[in-house]
Amino acid sequence: MVEGVRPAVSADLPLLAALAEQAVLEQVGSRGGRVWAAREARAVPAETSLQADLDSSSAVVLAGTIDDVVVGYLVARTEMLRDGSVLGSLSDVYVEPAARDVGIGELLVEAALAWCDEHRCAGVDATVLPGNRATKNFFESMGFTARAITVHRAR
Repeated sequence: MVEGVRPAVSADLPLLAALAEQAVLEQVGSRGGRVWAAREARAVPAETSLQADLDSSSAVVLAGTIDDVVVGYLVARTEMLRDGSVLGSLSDVYVEPAARDVGIGELLVEAALAWCDEHRCAGVDATVLPGNRATKNFFESMGFTARAITVHRAR
């Protein structure tokens, strides 16, 4: 079994869109998931927005693979901040449940961090929903720490 990461291509779009939709469905029932799905998550169907990311010079779409089969993906973007620095953000990080715990997520994040370094990012953000301890622990193991907490009151 060989794990890897490569830049995604247009031919990957149907599978990436399916993974994006799985990611939203997996999180929508979590604490904060309903608002996240309506506001921050990738809109479904996802092919159009993923193609826009593939075409963007300020984004990268990566495919995580096992034996050359795509089992996960990540989207990273850059954003110019008011002080002139560049912030990287990981908007999509998803690995199929059956392919977790073999290092695909780590490979995807490491590749994204290298891309952010190439784009001179002063830092990199990723969003984790409250109560999703496994994802929080994953990002902390990769050197991420909380820098903001969003509070919400449902009406």
